[in-house]
Amino acid sequence: MSQFFHLHPDNPQKRLIVQACDIIRKGGLVVYPTDSGYALGCHLGDKTAMDKIRRLRQVDDNHNFTLVCRDLSELSVYAKVNNSVFRAIKAHTPGAYTFILPATKEVPRRLQHAKRKTIGLRIPQNNIALALLEELNEPLMSSTLIMPDELMPLTDPEDIVDRIGKQVDLVIDGGFGSLEPTTVIEFIDDIPEVIRVGMGDPTPFES
Repeated sequence: MSQFFHLHPDNPQKRLIVQACDIIRKGGLVVYPTDSGYALGCHLGDKTAMDKIRRLRQVDDNHNFTLVCRDLSELSVYAKVNNSVFRAIKAHTPGAYTFILPATKEVPRRLQHAKRKTIGLRIPQNNIALALLEELNEPLMSSTLIMPDELMPLTDPEDIVDRIGKQVDLVIDGGFGSLEPTTVIEFIDDIPEVIRVGMGDPTPFES
């Protein structure tokens, strides 16, 4: 059975944030809240934990994993962006968007889309997620907590424990999550394409 931490959504307890990050660094798979719902997260370099996410969500090698970052300073480390793309992303972050971008060599190949060599990046607007990222001092490898054959993310921490508590190492309760996942925008040859409409307004990226 996983551990269960109840964190204050506005002022998350530092002690529990440190404990959660210790679990992540030791290879743990955690469920944590974001501004668009709950997500599965693990250490950037942990292949075993990543494979657990694939099994739990039943996704294949073409699944776009997301690096959840604390701010835009990490963007150019992991993604290739020109000035116009950077400005477009900057105007809509932090927020409920995931941006699919060409990956740099800093991104392990197993995290990239198998064919397109892309990676998802996002900057959340959630105090618990941001506290985790600040303590980790690096992005969190993540995937929205949507179960196989379901369209919406899990939103109730108690329900999450009941359904997948034995398959993860920690569930962080930050209150009820949103019913909507992020809006996904892929930049293809620097042109934005809306891949999934979710919580973020897709209008600025529609041609």
